Amino acid sequence: MNIVLWVLQALLALMFISAGSTKLQYEKAGKSLPWVKDYSKGYIAFIGLAEVLGGIGLIIPLALGIAPILTPIAALGLALIMVLAIIFHIKRGEFKALGMNIIILAIALFIAINRF
Repeated sequence: MNIVLWVLQALLALMFISAGSTKLQYEKAGKSLPWVKDYSKGYIAFIGLAEVLGGIGLIIPLALGIAPILTPIAALGLALIMVLAIIFHIKRGEFKALGMNIIILAIALFIAINRF
């Protein structure tokens, strides 16, 4: 089970660090994510920073043994981001995005539950 959790944590971390890094580059994000242009640069940067830090939090604390409780807390934070993303996409009528958001939410919750 530990190996499965590490693999899921690594995949989720890469996904969130990549997605968050894109959002930290507002112009680049605007080209690949059409909704970005409807929001301020600061708002998008906040989301991007939360995603990058959450991705880092999935790996570093547990891997280094420094405050490993931060790993499941990071997973819960990313799960919250996914809940908010689901609500956001429903309000915008972007139902194609929901499937991936729900899968990511489930993985984040699985990691949080099993790491607590």
